[in-house]
Amino acid sequence: MGHTFAEKVLALKAGLNEVTPGQIVEVEPDVALSHDNAAAIYGLFKKIGVDRIRIPERIVIVLDHAVPAPSTRHAENHRIIRQLVKEQGIGNFFDAGRGVCHQVLVEEGLALPGELVLGSDSHTPHAGVMGAFATGIGRSEMAVVWATGRLWLRVPETMRITVNGRLPDGVTSKDLALKVIADQRSDGALYMSVEWHGEAIRALSIEARATLTNIMAEMGAKNAYIPPDERTLAYLEGRARREFTPIYPDEDAEYAVELEYDAGGIEPMVSRPHAVDNAVPISEVAGTHVDQAFIGTCTNGRLEDLAAAARVLEGRKVAPGVRLIVIPASREVYKAALKAGYLETFVEAGAMIESPGCGPCMGNHMGVPAEGEVTISTANRNFRGRMGTKESEIYLASPLVVAASAVAGRIVHPRDL
Repeated sequence: MGHTFAEKVLALKAGLNEVTPGQIVEVEPDVALSHDNAAAIYGLFKKIGVDRIRIPERIVIVLDHAVPAPSTRHAENHRIIRQLVKEQGIGNFFDAGRGVCHQVLVEEGLALPGELVLGSDSHTPHAGVMGAFATGIGRSEMAVVWATGRLWLRVPETMRITVNGRLPDGVTSKDLALKVIADQRSDGALYMSVEWHGEAIRALSIEARATLTNIMAEMGAKNAYIPPDERTLAYLEGRARREFTPIYPDEDAEYAVELEYDAGGIEPMVSRPHAVDNAVPISEVAGTHVDQAFIGTCTNGRLEDLAAAARVLEGRKVAPGVRLIVIPASREVYKAALKAGYLETFVEAGAMIESPGCGPCMGNHMGVPAEGEVTISTANRNFRGRMGTKESEIYLASPLVVAASAVAGRIVHPRDL
């Protein structure tokens, strides 16, 4: 019997011939990613009693969750992190304004096919878009990784999702992801490795694929993976920081769950408050009033997403009484959007453009809604209070739907503008 991607990569990183689901293995990561929470991790690290980080060359820190610093407390955390980086000789440090950590990790060629990425953030599976095994861990676990260079992991069972055909015009990978999450629920892939296969997946751009791997955290997945192909290798040309060897599942691998979807049957989806798996076709929520719209985050803040939103907003204005916030996922995306004229389109439509980072997604600052207000967002979570106000509602959708809703002042299909 063959092996899945997760089984093969974890066997390699554990120095074993093979592993099986449920087995506990000790592995050494290729990358250990953290963000603003590196300050708290450093505090835990010091309690272990170790003076030096064991693998500083593999540590990546990106300031993104609260940038620019919205309070003295956040500013102090950033100061601690900058001092930590200096003292420990961490070369892969990206200060405030570079972008969201998951986007930056991929852009900088630091997450590569066949590698193991551990990140102190739940959306670390994002890096699976490059064919890496990428999974989120806790702060205390990351402190252990800093101290020892190793960590125990349980080998996950694997879910294989095959998507046939092509997505219709106006339907995005975000809609596909929300459909799958709605069907399988928030625990449908709990502690599982999710592999995406099929002609519909191969037809997607790297940017669209990243949405799929990123948001699988909302289905409980341990990691998500898309097999590297010509698009992946072309993207990595000139970016990859190291030599790499892609890993692919065997044709006779055994899967715990196998699902098939027809891409042609997917339609625009919207997640209703207060759960991502509470997703329905847009027709079921069309007409819902919105007070705020947000385009950005590690899920949908890439150039392709901004281009789609700009097409909707070209020659139109944001509805009176509605705020539209646009945040490119990285400085690289920001510059490309500026050059392409998308940012001018947003400004002319009445939007606010903010510096690359997580922005309203975390509810720390920037775009906090008032009580009773409704936000429609391209983010990955809509839990109660996620954007800073418990007594408000968040709907999730694609950049196309969010942009159209900002213009209409209510949730609307772009074709109905």
